[in-house]
Amino acid sequence: MTSDARRPSLKGRALRYLAAREHSRAELQAKLARHVGEDDAPDAVARVLEELQAKGFIDEARVAESLLHRRAGRLGQARVLHELRAKGLPDGILADAAQQLRATELTRAREVWRKKFGCLPTDAAERSRQARFLAARGFGADVVRRVLGGVPGDDG
Repeated sequence: MTSDARRPSLKGRALRYLAAREHSRAELQAKLARHVGEDDAPDAVARVLEELQAKGFIDEARVAESLLHRRAGRLGQARVLHELRAKGLPDGILADAAQQLRATELTRAREVWRKKFGCLPTDAAERSRQARFLAARGFGADVVRRVLGGVPGDDG
């Protein structure tokens, strides 16, 4: 048996990737392009992706929903949107995700801050440290200021 006979097909590889987690079309294209063999047609990857998308195995909205579910609890809007853009998702899906994230940004930032610190900073150095922590996780300056301002009812 030759090594080509044991080599998984492009479709088989794509299905294995999709079994592990949701992938966007662009992600799968990049991963599968590395495995195109000499005997594969030039458009083999595109045909496999078309077939999988037609059958509902590739769904960009599901990719975004999955990432939001996994990451939004720990990261701010900027970081989550960056990850979604890196997956090659369309602008419409990015806009919907941004709207969802914006609605819960302050609440999520407070929860991340509470788990890490739990009490308001007592000096400028500690305030800077806490602000850097939140900013590094993708929370905007306005949200960081409101979290560190410590006004519990300031949700507006």
